[in-house]
Amino acid sequence: MKTASTTHGRFITLEGGEGVGKSTQIATLRDLIAAHGFEVVTTREPGGTHRAERIRELLLETSEESMPASCELLLLFAARATHLENLIRPALARGAWVVCDRYTDATYAYQGGGRGVDPGQIAALESFIQGDVRPHLTILLDAPVELGAARARARNEAQGGSDRFEREQQAFFERVRRCYLQRAQDEPDRFLVVDASLAREAVTRQIEAGLIARLLAPASPQSSSTPPNPAKTGAAGFQDSPSESTGSPQRGSRQPGSR
Repeated sequence: MKTASTTHGRFITLEGGEGVGKSTQIATLRDLIAAHGFEVVTTREPGGTHRAERIRELLLETSEESMPASCELLLLFAARATHLENLIRPALARGAWVVCDRYTDATYAYQGGGRGVDPGQIAALESFIQGDVRPHLTILLDAPVELGAARARARNEAQGGSDRFEREQQAFFERVRRCYLQRAQDEPDRFLVVDASLAREAVTRQIEAGLIARLLAPASPQSSSTPPNPAKTGAAGFQDSPSESTGSPQRGSRQPGSR
């Protein structure tokens, strides 16, 4: 069994609409990867570092003041820039496996599909901010919008309210879902599409099988997709509460509507 110190880090992202169970499955991923001897860092977007979490608050807060899609897009990439610099790149550079609740695919789905932002504008910011840091594996939890909305309502009733994105209309989330599925179709080597309408245990089994087949089982540390280049890094990352290393799951934390 290879340990993280003998190979490159791996970058895994979880994507999906509202109420698909990403937060629950992140803990499963963390435990499975850790059982193979790797350091695991779990994090989320927007957020993951102190400044990025402050930007997250701006993005999710409800207010009478409208937020244009252009402002939303720039705030997301501002949060992503500090997240990459202070957490993701340093973690990958030391050989850790990073599991992130949402990443740039969410921006294409929510801002591109949902808001109608030109994908070319998103791609330009993606190139500028991220460089070649791309996920080795993206797990898309897919469920019908009506089912996800019902789950999200139940969660929000228990946790005290919805955020600005969760208050969007069904048509918005239908566009988000279509965009996600199109991206998965366009990049089948990177995406693992999981039926999130099933029971939690069945979803977990799909994820475990896919992760073992795609990343954990191969003898070579190389994945089929272009690996991140963690050499482009700055100061060592700090880990505040939204981002946790092996052994500290994000149990109970909400990951609403991050884009």
